[in-house]
Amino acid sequence: MSEKLEMTGASGALRRALPFFVAAAVYVIAGGVLAAATAYVTTQKTAWATAYIVLVGGVAQAVLGAALGWLAQHARTALVWPAFVLFNVGSLGVLAGQLTGVLALTFTGGALLVIALVLIIIATRRGAPAHPVLLWGFRAVAVILAVSIPTGLVLAAVGA
Repeated sequence: MSEKLEMTGASGALRRALPFFVAAAVYVIAGGVLAAATAYVTTQKTAWATAYIVLVGGVAQAVLGAALGWLAQHARTALVWPAFVLFNVGSLGVLAGQLTGVLALTFTGGALLVIALVLIIIATRRGAPAHPVLLWGFRAVAVILAVSIPTGLVLAAVGA
């Protein structure tokens, strides 16, 4: 009986995490393609874009998916899809805004990223008792990210 519950828990975790993992893989591949395509003509913008795509779209998104999947056994699934969409639309908004110099797009994307992080923090409120330290560590990182995004937006505005 407990084995069946474990399987259900694992499949639920994978269901919550999978969209984040797939999108993260797409971002990492896109970052690699961009790096290869601009290797001989790298500019400050393409170097920034490559790092942003890999680190924010790829690595950060995979961590968010893992947190929703495995650290929060009872994550509010109604918040998972909105968080996923907001995170990706926000990431693309920041990327497009920075590459085109449209500050309003950068700010809108940053705001969507903060909202996505808040939704993920709320979704993980009922975390896994087996991993409370990891869950609280994740929440601390998510809060730091949510607070640091406005700092990045200010720096983008000053540098624009």
